[in-house]
Amino acid sequence: MRGAASTSLPMLAAGLLSLAASEARAQGQVELPRLSGSVQLDGFSDEPAWAAIEPLPLTMHWPTFGGLITERSEIRVGYDDDYLYFAGRFYDADPAGIRANTLYRDRWNGDDAFDIVIDSFNDNETALKFTTTPLGVMLDQEISNDADPSGGAQPVNRDWNTFWDVATRITEEGWFAEVRVPFSSLGYEVRGERVVMGLIVGRYISRKDEKYTYPAIPPNWALADIKPSQAQDVVLTGVGERAPLYVTPYLLGGVDRTRSLSEPVGPPGTETTGRVGLDVKYGLTNNLTLDLTINTDFAQVEADDQQVNLTRFDLFFPEKRRFFQERSSVFQFITGDEGRLFHSRRVGLTEEGEALPILAGARVTGRVGAWDVGVMDMQVDAAAGRPGENDAALRVRRAVLNSSSAVGGMVTGRATTNGEVDVSYGADALLNLFGDDYLTLQWAQSYNYDDGPASALDRALTRVFWQRRSLNGLGYEIEAARSGSAYEPRLGFEGRDDYTALKSNFTYAWQPDGGVVSRHKGWVTSRLFLRNGDGSVESALQRLRWSIDFRGGSFFNVALNFEYENLDELLEFSEDAFVPAGSYFGPNVFLYYRHSPGAQLNGDAVLHVGTLMDGWRGRLSLRPAWVVSSQLTLSTEYTFHRLWFPGRGQRFDADISRLRLQAALNTRLFADAFLQYNMAAERFAANLRVRYRFSEGRDLYLVYDETQDLGRLSEDLVVAGKSDRRVLIKYEHTFQP
Repeated sequence: MRGAASTSLPMLAAGLLSLAASEARAQGQVELPRLSGSVQLDGFSDEPAWAAIEPLPLTMHWPTFGGLITERSEIRVGYDDDYLYFAGRFYDADPAGIRANTLYRDRWNGDDAFDIVIDSFNDNETALKFTTTPLGVMLDQEISNDADPSGGAQPVNRDWNTFWDVATRITEEGWFAEVRVPFSSLGYEVRGERVVMGLIVGRYISRKDEKYTYPAIPPNWALADIKPSQAQDVVLTGVGERAPLYVTPYLLGGVDRTRSLSEPVGPPGTETTGRVGLDVKYGLTNNLTLDLTINTDFAQVEADDQQVNLTRFDLFFPEKRRFFQERSSVFQFITGDEGRLFHSRRVGLTEEGEALPILAGARVTGRVGAWDVGVMDMQVDAAAGRPGENDAALRVRRAVLNSSSAVGGMVTGRATTNGEVDVSYGADALLNLFGDDYLTLQWAQSYNYDDGPASALDRALTRVFWQRRSLNGLGYEIEAARSGSAYEPRLGFEGRDDYTALKSNFTYAWQPDGGVVSRHKGWVTSRLFLRNGDGSVESALQRLRWSIDFRGGSFFNVALNFEYENLDELLEFSEDAFVPAGSYFGPNVFLYYRHSPGAQLNGDAVLHVGTLMDGWRGRLSLRPAWVVSSQLTLSTEYTFHRLWFPGRGQRFDADISRLRLQAALNTRLFADAFLQYNMAAERFAANLRVRYRFSEGRDLYLVYDETQDLGRLSEDLVVAGKSDRRVLIKYEHTFQP
């Protein structure tokens, strides 16, 4: 994930090791051994079945590729008819230095870690990642886009979950782990008696910031240690077809209390909630999965972070709901920055983030022949004066030319009960031209019920994106895009419209020998947005940036930005602060520091100062976190954010404060309390989620939500806004007949 080449002898040796590793992978596949006997999942891996399996040869990935492995590490992999098994024996000369910072499910808190990456379709593009820590915390994630984050991609989906098991132990010798992943949690292709998957395993030692991997992967790309195209091909035999069936009913009860505080003030309204729902997952084939949902509920989903919008463009909020996470990468059609032809958050949520009732839905994901396929259809009930609607998406994609190139297409549609129909569609190609150079070509169109007359060009988005995916020496991204005035994918997301964009980003990185710095990287970024109507400049940015990775995990970044904005209408922040239409240019400086995430006291800080339009901006954000123990972590954030416009005597305060408490009694019972206050919106929000995990797939949730509008008092001492409070209890139980 880090590093670059240098001309030193050690780095030359590392380069030769990288070449040898790549050639070894290209030469063939590795037969995974079958377990010769039973395994008890207790963490120790001391059964005779494990003794018959040789440990995999590990290589230091970071901080020095091919360097000396400082702590004895053994990772073994085997399988039987139903499961993949992984055993890690992680010896440590200083057991007191083992970082075991949290017991909270799906949270990495700077802990030591055992990582497993499985490219189950062996497509060199997508994978599933399973991570455990010395305390047996389970983290499961989905990887897409070959773990490459450039061009607006979000290649790691941290909200994905599936079924698997873990057992760990900490002793005076180190820590030990066993992981069991059922084949029913993986999609894969069976050809004859053989299944070929890609595999990466690794150990991370937090206090040393050292990562060991199998196979040997040089840190020449972003997220290189989880990159599917660098995985070792492994062969399994006699696994056979799987048709898993998971049935998950849920019961929910609660109370909603809403009070309007605007005039006239009425009594609070109280509504009792009682609901029954059902989720079903069924394997239609070995590599094609059907998901069904009835009366879908997302009560346990974490609240959104509040944001302050200081631009005239829309803000992007990520998807967090579990039903939409399964193989979500299949539905990706990313059109640069946060642009998307399909954004599942548009289904069952208003633009303000308020939930709409989802009556039922179905989704099919997986592979049909050479094609990756995703089909989704959701029925949303009428609510809050909105008509009911049916939302659908179809995505197909297949490899061409080579294992790192693909072409595909997508169609989305929305139809409401009052006859409104919106349709969007597009085609794309990702071509690995040579080495680390990739070319992305995209075209999309939209037709909406309320569109006026428009040409095919004005209904379309076109994009060309050339990149060199490398942290080794020179890297670059060059992009040209045009979005027409009538292009608006109603089930997608576009931050701005009716523009032509020209973007470039050039980087150069290297890894020095020794010292406290592990990598330097320089950046030169340019962005230009033109209005299609008259060709005038809407926005422009020139950025000079320098970043430093320190040994131990800390990171520092400084950027000098020169920004130009041309407003064609008034930009209003509040009743008392605004920017008139006109052209504005000025510099600002951005500094960022992140302390080692494995430290007991960690966190980051941001300082952003300089011009904003015809005024000034000052932002100082401090986000410290304190690992009190493995059972309690406190983190807080205060962002001091001020805008000044001296020429008009105006000021805008946009402070945001957050407090998060993560507590866990053990790996079954944990709680998350999240408080935040947005000064600009004058809104307070609280979210408390308690989860008790009886076993994998059997969970009890207690959820408390509160939102208070704390607006200014009127002459009659009435606050404008509303107050919402909600208490919910939810139980879900997964059956596997």
